[in-house]
Amino acid sequence: MKIIWLGHSGFRIEIGNQVLLVDPWLQGNPMFPEDRQAEAKAGATHVLVSHGHGDHSSGGIEIARELGIPAVGTYDLMSWWQASEGIETVGFNKGGTVALGDVNVTLVNAVHSSSIGGDNGPVYAGAEAGFMIEHAGRTIYFSGDTDVMADMAWFQELHSPEIGILCAGGHFTMDMKRAAFAARKFFDFKTVIPCHYRTFPILEQSAAAMAAALPSVDVIEPQVLEALDL
Repeated sequence: MKIIWLGHSGFRIEIGNQVLLVDPWLQGNPMFPEDRQAEAKAGATHVLVSHGHGDHSSGGIEIARELGIPAVGTYDLMSWWQASEGIETVGFNKGGTVALGDVNVTLVNAVHSSSIGGDNGPVYAGAEAGFMIEHAGRTIYFSGDTDVMADMAWFQELHSPEIGILCAGGHFTMDMKRAAFAARKFFDFKTVIPCHYRTFPILEQSAAAMAAALPSVDVIEPQVLEALDL
Protein backbone atom coordinates (compact mmCIF):
# COMPACT_ATOMS: atom_id res chain seq x y z
CA MET A 1 0.00 0.00 0.00
CA LYS A 2 1.02 3.62 -0.44
CA ILE A 3 0.24 6.39 2.02
CA ILE A 4 0.76 9.94 0.77
CA TRP A 5 0.39 12.95 3.06
CA LEU A 6 -1.57 15.87 1.64
CA GLY A 7 -0.70 18.16 4.52
CA HIS A 8 -2.52 18.70 7.84
CA SER A 9 -4.80 15.62 8.21
CA GLY A 10 -5.24 14.85 4.53
CA PHE A 11 -4.01 11.58 3.04
CA ARG A 12 -4.12 9.72 -0.23
CA ILE A 13 -4.17 6.00 0.57
CA GLU A 14 -3.64 3.55 -2.28
CA ILE A 15 -4.78 0.21 -0.90
CA GLY A 16 -6.18 -2.88 -2.62
CA ASN A 17 -8.09 -1.75 -5.69
CA GLN A 18 -9.02 1.58 -4.11
CA VAL A 19 -7.55 5.09 -3.93
CA LEU A 20 -8.99 6.79 -0.86
CA LEU A 21 -8.69 10.53 -0.24
CA VAL A 22 -9.06 10.95 3.52
CA ASP A 23 -9.92 14.43 4.86
CA PRO A 24 -8.48 16.02 1.70
CA TRP A 25 -8.29 19.73 2.52
CA LEU A 26 -6.43 20.94 -0.56
CA GLN A 27 -7.74 24.41 -1.39
CA GLY A 28 -6.41 26.90 1.16
CA ASN A 29 -4.27 24.37 3.04
CA PRO A 30 -0.97 26.14 3.87
CA MET A 31 0.86 22.80 3.69
CA PHE A 32 -0.38 21.79 0.25
CA PRO A 33 0.87 23.17 -3.10
CA GLU A 34 -2.37 24.00 -4.88
CA ASP A 35 -0.84 23.55 -8.34
CA ARG A 36 -0.51 19.83 -7.57
CA GLN A 37 -4.17 19.11 -6.85
CA ALA A 38 -4.62 17.03 -9.99
CA GLU A 39 -1.77 14.77 -8.88
CA ALA A 40 -3.32 14.27 -5.46
CA LYS A 41 -6.75 13.44 -6.87
CA ALA A 42 -5.77 11.28 -9.85
CA GLY A 43 -7.62 7.96 -9.90
CA ALA A 44 -9.38 8.50 -6.56
CA THR A 45 -12.29 6.15 -5.92
CA HIS A 46 -13.74 7.63 -2.70
CA VAL A 47 -13.47 10.65 -0.42
CA LEU A 48 -13.51 9.77 3.30
CA VAL A 49 -14.50 12.56 5.71
CA SER A 50 -14.00 12.07 9.44
CA HIS A 51 -16.02 15.08 10.63
CA GLY A 52 -17.41 18.43 9.60
CA HIS A 53 -14.69 20.92 10.51
CA GLY A 54 -13.48 22.79 7.45
CA ASP A 55 -9.87 21.65 7.75
CA HIS A 56 -11.16 18.11 7.15
CA SER A 57 -14.38 18.36 5.14
CA SER A 58 -13.98 21.40 2.91
CA GLY A 59 -12.65 19.46 -0.06
CA GLY A 60 -15.14 16.63 0.17
CA ILE A 61 -18.05 18.02 -1.81
CA GLU A 62 -15.95 19.59 -4.56
CA ILE A 63 -13.77 16.51 -5.12
CA ALA A 64 -16.72 14.11 -5.06
CA ARG A 65 -18.57 16.23 -7.62
CA GLU A 66 -15.53 16.84 -9.83
CA LEU A 67 -14.48 13.19 -10.00
CA GLY A 68 -17.97 11.66 -9.82
CA ILE A 69 -17.03 9.54 -6.80
CA PRO A 70 -18.82 8.94 -3.48
CA ALA A 71 -18.11 10.82 -0.28
CA VAL A 72 -18.00 8.46 2.70
CA GLY A 73 -18.63 9.39 6.33
CA THR A 74 -21.15 9.70 9.12
CA TYR A 75 -24.79 9.23 8.15
CA ASP A 76 -25.84 12.71 9.30
CA LEU A 77 -23.25 14.61 7.28
CA MET A 78 -23.54 12.41 4.20
CA SER A 79 -27.35 12.64 4.19
CA TRP A 80 -27.09 16.42 4.35
CA TRP A 81 -24.59 16.57 1.50
CA GLN A 82 -26.56 14.19 -0.69
CA ALA A 83 -29.74 16.21 -0.22
CA SER A 84 -28.21 19.68 -0.49
CA GLU A 85 -25.34 19.09 -2.91
CA GLY A 86 -26.61 16.22 -5.03
CA ILE A 87 -23.43 14.18 -4.71
CA GLU A 88 -23.25 10.43 -4.25
CA THR A 89 -22.55 9.44 -0.66
CA VAL A 90 -22.05 6.42 1.57
CA GLY A 91 -23.39 7.23 5.02
CA PHE A 92 -22.88 4.92 7.98
CA ASN A 93 -22.29 5.18 11.68
CA LYS A 94 -19.90 4.15 14.45
CA GLY A 95 -19.41 0.42 14.59
CA GLY A 96 -20.57 0.04 11.01
CA THR A 97 -18.40 -1.36 8.24
CA VAL A 98 -18.73 -0.68 4.52
CA ALA A 99 -17.00 -2.45 1.64
CA LEU A 100 -15.32 -0.08 -0.80
CA GLY A 101 -14.24 -2.49 -3.51
CA ASP A 102 -11.95 -4.97 -1.77
CA VAL A 103 -11.27 -2.59 1.15
CA ASN A 104 -13.33 -2.63 4.35
CA VAL A 105 -13.77 0.64 6.23
CA THR A 106 -15.14 0.69 9.78
CA LEU A 107 -16.27 3.92 11.44
CA VAL A 108 -14.94 4.16 15.00
CA ASN A 109 -15.33 6.55 17.86
CA ALA A 110 -13.37 9.76 18.36
CA VAL A 111 -13.60 12.43 21.07
CA HIS A 112 -13.76 15.89 19.53
CA SER A 113 -16.62 17.92 17.96
CA SER A 114 -18.08 18.32 14.48
CA SER A 115 -19.57 21.38 12.86
CA ILE A 116 -19.60 23.49 9.71
CA GLY A 117 -19.60 27.27 9.76
CA GLY A 118 -23.01 28.87 9.25
CA ASP A 119 -24.33 32.41 8.96
CA ASN A 120 -25.07 32.51 12.70
CA GLY A 121 -22.21 30.38 13.97
CA PRO A 122 -21.32 26.69 13.85
CA VAL A 123 -23.91 24.25 12.50
CA TYR A 124 -24.01 20.67 13.77
CA ALA A 125 -22.48 18.31 11.21
CA GLY A 126 -22.91 14.86 12.71
CA ALA A 127 -20.53 13.13 15.08
CA GLU A 128 -16.74 13.07 14.91
CA ALA A 129 -15.16 9.73 14.01
CA GLY A 130 -12.08 7.82 12.94
CA PHE A 131 -11.59 5.02 10.41
CA MET A 132 -10.23 1.49 10.42
CA ILE A 133 -9.17 0.77 6.85
CA GLU A 134 -8.51 -2.93 6.14
CA HIS A 135 -7.35 -4.94 3.17
CA ALA A 136 -5.94 -8.47 3.01
CA GLY A 137 -5.46 -8.69 6.76
CA ARG A 138 -3.62 -5.38 7.12
CA THR A 139 -5.30 -2.47 8.92
CA ILE A 140 -4.66 1.26 9.13
CA TYR A 141 -6.14 3.26 12.00
CA PHE A 142 -6.88 6.86 10.99
CA SER A 143 -7.72 8.57 14.25
CA GLY A 144 -9.45 11.66 12.93
CA ASP A 145 -9.38 14.45 15.50
CA THR A 146 -9.46 13.00 19.00
CA ASP A 147 -7.99 12.88 22.47
CA VAL A 148 -6.80 9.72 24.18
CA MET A 149 -9.74 7.49 25.09
CA ALA A 150 -10.19 4.09 26.67
CA ASP A 151 -12.09 2.93 23.56
CA MET A 152 -8.69 2.56 21.90
CA ALA A 153 -8.12 -0.63 23.89
CA TRP A 154 -11.15 -2.13 22.16
CA PHE A 155 -9.90 -0.89 18.79
CA GLN A 156 -6.71 -2.90 19.27
CA GLU A 157 -8.57 -6.06 20.31
CA LEU A 158 -11.10 -5.80 17.49
CA HIS A 159 -8.94 -4.57 14.61
CA SER A 160 -5.22 -5.01 15.48
CA PRO A 161 -4.06 -2.12 13.28
CA GLU A 162 -0.40 -2.22 12.31
CA ILE A 163 -0.29 1.40 11.10
CA GLY A 164 -1.54 4.34 13.13
CA ILE A 165 -2.18 7.73 11.52
CA LEU A 166 -2.59 9.82 14.65
CA CYS A 167 -3.54 13.46 15.16
CA ALA A 168 -0.77 14.89 17.32
CA GLY A 169 -0.56 18.67 16.96
CA GLY A 170 -2.03 19.67 20.30
CA HIS A 171 -4.42 22.56 21.10
CA PHE A 172 -7.36 21.04 19.19
CA THR A 173 -6.38 17.37 19.50
CA MET A 174 -3.86 15.11 21.23
CA ASP A 175 -0.33 16.48 21.24
CA MET A 176 2.76 14.38 20.56
CA LYS A 177 3.06 13.29 24.19
CA ARG A 178 -0.59 12.20 24.44
CA ALA A 179 -0.61 10.50 21.04
CA ALA A 180 2.53 8.58 22.01
CA PHE A 181 0.85 7.58 25.28
CA ALA A 182 -2.16 6.28 23.33
CA ALA A 183 0.07 4.32 20.97
CA ARG A 184 2.08 2.81 23.81
CA LYS A 185 -0.84 2.14 26.17
CA PHE A 186 -3.43 0.72 23.80
CA PHE A 187 -1.89 -0.34 20.49
CA ASP A 188 0.76 -2.58 19.01
CA PHE A 189 1.65 -0.46 15.99
CA LYS A 190 4.57 -1.20 13.72
CA THR A 191 4.37 2.26 12.18
CA VAL A 192 2.97 5.58 13.39
CA ILE A 193 2.47 8.60 11.14
CA PRO A 194 1.63 11.86 12.96
CA CYS A 195 -0.72 14.40 11.39
CA HIS A 196 -2.69 17.54 12.23
CA TYR A 197 0.60 19.27 13.01
CA ARG A 198 2.99 21.81 11.40
CA THR A 199 0.12 23.54 9.58
CA PHE A 200 -0.08 26.59 11.86
CA PRO A 201 2.26 28.04 14.53
CA ILE A 202 -0.25 27.08 17.24
CA LEU A 203 0.33 23.39 16.47
CA GLU A 204 3.37 21.27 17.26
CA GLN A 205 6.06 21.45 14.60
CA SER A 206 8.04 18.26 15.23
CA ALA A 207 7.35 14.62 16.07
CA ALA A 208 10.65 14.23 17.95
CA ALA A 209 8.86 13.81 21.29
CA MET A 210 6.68 11.07 19.84
CA ALA A 211 9.63 9.23 18.35
CA ALA A 212 11.52 9.41 21.64
CA ALA A 213 8.53 8.00 23.52
CA LEU A 214 8.04 5.11 21.05
CA PRO A 215 11.53 3.63 20.55
CA SER A 216 10.20 0.28 19.28
CA VAL A 217 7.85 1.86 16.71
CA ASP A 218 8.77 3.29 13.32
CA VAL A 219 7.60 6.89 13.71
CA ILE A 220 7.63 8.49 10.27
CA GLU A 221 7.35 12.25 9.83
CA PRO A 222 5.68 12.46 6.42
CA GLN A 223 6.51 14.94 3.70
CA VAL A 224 3.75 16.35 1.53
CA LEU A 225 3.15 14.31 -1.63
CA GLU A 226 6.02 11.91 -0.90
CA ALA A 227 4.72 8.34 -0.96
CA LEU A 228 5.34 5.96 1.92
CA ASP A 229 5.37 2.40 0.59
CA LEU A 230 4.34 0.25 3.55
